[in-house]
Amino acid sequence: MGRGYIVQDDVEGYLSKLCEQKADPVTGLLIGQSSTQRDFVVMAIRTPQKEESAAAARNSVDKEWVTEHARQVSRMLPGGLSVVGVFIITDADAKDALTTLRQLLFAVENLISSEHLWDPADDDVTDCVTLQINPKTRKTVCRTFDIKDPKSVAKPADWKYQSGLCSSWATVSCSLNVDMLLPLPNNRTSTGNMEECLKEGLKAWAHQIECGLCLIDGKRLPEDSELTVIQRRNLRQTYTAQLLITTENKRLTDVIQQCGGSVSVTGAIHSRAYLHSNKPKARQAEKLLKRDVVSTVATRVQMMLEELLASDQESKGSCRDKQQKELFCLPHRIFCPLKVSGPLCVCDYQFSDEDLSEVPERLKEMLDIDAAEEDLDTRQEMTVEITGCDVTPEPTQEKVEAPDHKKNYIGVAMATAVALLATAASMLYLNDI
Repeated sequence: MGRGYIVQDDVEGYLSKLCEQKADPVTGLLIGQSSTQRDFVVMAIRTPQKEESAAAARNSVDKEWVTEHARQVSRMLPGGLSVVGVFIITDADAKDALTTLRQLLFAVENLISSEHLWDPADDDVTDCVTLQINPKTRKTVCRTFDIKDPKSVAKPADWKYQSGLCSSWATVSCSLNVDMLLPLPNNRTSTGNMEECLKEGLKAWAHQIECGLCLIDGKRLPEDSELTVIQRRNLRQTYTAQLLITTENKRLTDVIQQCGGSVSVTGAIHSRAYLHSNKPKARQAEKLLKRDVVSTVATRVQMMLEELLASDQESKGSCRDKQQKELFCLPHRIFCPLKVSGPLCVCDYQFSDEDLSEVPERLKEMLDIDAAEEDLDTRQEMTVEITGCDVTPEPTQEKVEAPDHKKNYIGVAMATAVALLATAASMLYLNDI
């Protein structure tokens, strides 16, 4: 028996509107949550059209364009929401459409997973869904593929719409104080070397998050215990979490490594995860929240790196002191509620030199949703900054101390009512050695 997908009924209306358009084919992403018990789809997002090739692109699919869109969208999804599949609206031959969907699905998964800094879990669902819709007959064909198996063949799946799907989903949130030191390579002329070095440093920090202690509403819950989710619609269930990041019991030997400098990331971030209402486990809540913590920090570091590579640092308002230190503002996280019953939100990242009006524009472009500035929740992270100083090009040796087991970084969860307390700056220092 194939997998079954329960789909928010708003998705049906959205896809129907796309069927009425003359464009063929129309591709897009399916957003939701997969679990070992059941799969959910809460949102469909069409792939933005390329303005310069709208006419030429008819009857063709730009795989690179679709996958890059998926990468950008995945950055805008809080914990518990992910790209679970792709869809295509076309009256082309069913076999050809399925082949296209399969290629898109694996390309999307490979690109998104390449940015993941966590290790796969045993309970991760590896099946993803493809949906083909004929715009004339409205016939829908739903299939799944195991995206971890390159030889995977299509399996039939059930696709069923339901109203109020997210109305009783739970929200788990926390604010975390971040403090980490990442070494930089000697050869800073190589962008690839710097990106790889930062990624390795972030992976080590992500491992600490993964091994950290998670308290939900002040308690350490057994992994298999069920969260109490109220099954009445429009009655939201929220939990606050604390992450206690500890190192191994034994202090490791200090490491001496040659590097051209270091990056220090410090500050406070807000993270959250959403859980379906079908007997969610404490283990799943912890996993999704920790992954959101890792994802949101890594996304900001990557966005800042992209900004610095794309433009001159002086034009971004960097502040140099006598030690060539610079101050950069990391984008802070802004949430936007989805117009469905329930607590679900998407997010975007705003740089300090950007106007708030640019956020609704990106939400429309990337997620195809309409939002006004007054809909945006900017309170969770009042200020997020990244600071740094230039790195000398000469090779140096840096002493990287192993983490002290007595030194803990505690992320204090905050309820929505006191979210304004999350005003600590998040900073990144590029330290001269």
